Amino acid sequence: MLGGYKIEGRRAAEIAASVERAVGAGDLKAGQLLPPMRELAVELGVNPNTVAAAYRTLRERGVIETAGRRGSRVRAKPATTGRESIRVDVPAGVRDVANGNPDPGLLPPLAGVFAAAAERNDREPVLYGDDAVEPELARLTRAALDADGVPDGPVEVACGSLDVIERVLAVHLKPGDTVAVEDPGWGSLLDLVPALGLRTAPVGVDDEGPLPDDVRRVLAAGARALVVTDRAQNPTGAAVSAARARALRAVLKEHPDVLLIEDDHGHGIVDLPLHPLAGTTRTWAFVRSAAKAYGPDLRLAVFTGDAVTVDRVRGRQRLGPGWVSRISQRALAALWADGAVDPKTVAGAYGARRDSLIAALAQRGIAAHGRSGMNVWIPVPDETGAVARLLHAGWAVAPGARFRLGAAPGIRVTVSTLTREETVRLAEAIAAAVGAGPGRGVV
Repeated sequence: MLGGYKIEGRRAAEIAASVERAVGAGDLKAGQLLPPMRELAVELGVNPNTVAAAYRTLRERGVIETAGRRGSRVRAKPATTGRESIRVDVPAGVRDVANGNPDPGLLPPLAGVFAAAAERNDREPVLYGDDAVEPELARLTRAALDADGVPDGPVEVACGSLDVIERVLAVHLKPGDTVAVEDPGWGSLLDLVPALGLRTAPVGVDDEGPLPDDVRRVLAAGARALVVTDRAQNPTGAAVSAARARALRAVLKEHPDVLLIEDDHGHGIVDLPLHPLAGTTRTWAFVRSAAKAYGPDLRLAVFTGDAVTVDRVRGRQRLGPGWVSRISQRALAALWADGAVDPKTVAGAYGARRDSLIAALAQRGIAAHGRSGMNVWIPVPDETGAVARLLHAGWAVAPGARFRLGAAPGIRVTVSTLTREETVRLAEAIAAAVGAGPGRGVV
């Protein structure tokens, strides 16, 4: 059952640690069945309740999953083996189109706004007990959300989209609850959910966003939360269309108690209109990060939601980081007020690069997806082989395994810095790697 590995420990914490160490070291593999609780209790000479407590801890940490009489197994993607480890090491001389980073040439200069924000802080230092949110940033955020049709709600600031999503899930759900997630979807989110002791329910995605029938199925099966990427979905580039938003809102109205979290991943880098779902359910949160348009190291996202959700998250923040640097908030507010980033220009640049690669692949019989954002998703029949052959040909692409639960294999290409000449060479390399040619499409 466990190969040569022997679980050890006398206390629940020791037993759980023994299993978790084995998973992290690879001694216990994904899908391996753990001993029944009573059997392991006899083997270790402990009370069955001790083993039950250990297994409960492992479930809450996302290391194992339990399916009633079928027993407990090591999770297919346990939190101890995060998706960030599923990456390609990029040797010298290999072109990296796997990193998911924006084009530095399209990011605004930060020195001036940070200097001005720091000088203001010298005059008016922010101290303990002061407001956590910069008023001007809150005003600009609320005005932009109003213009995009996002329902009214308090505005707060956190350290990035994932920080918001983690806190919102934590204040509403309990270990064992199920979260509906896009598949393929954001790898960090797919790691976060089990790390919180929650279960994932995959929802298929096409170019217009999550598939309504899949959403209806998982919500009817008991999923307590749904996470949706509105624009520039990672890795597929999907953007929720008006028709898809109507269909999803209709499904959500059937489940008003579901927690809805929307991540507007493409804010500032896409020119497609936003079609929000917020407000359809009683509890909801809507988040926008500054990372892609203004720089990943800003580590800053604004969010809103229903009053209860925002208040709970605010309370959790006070017990942790307290607040996000008001200097950073003032800098971002200045960038927004000055129009330092023109979304149409940025979207046009990324769109031209996506379209160029998709067209070049189509000429070689390969279907690809990239409706918005800076990534192109390419379904392939043999993901591992394609990644290896492309690396040998001088191209590092992101393995689709970083973004998938049950979706078909694929690779992700970040086009943010791809030149026109590189596009042709990359398309040729991909065609060779997957064995496609004109008239022989890969779907």
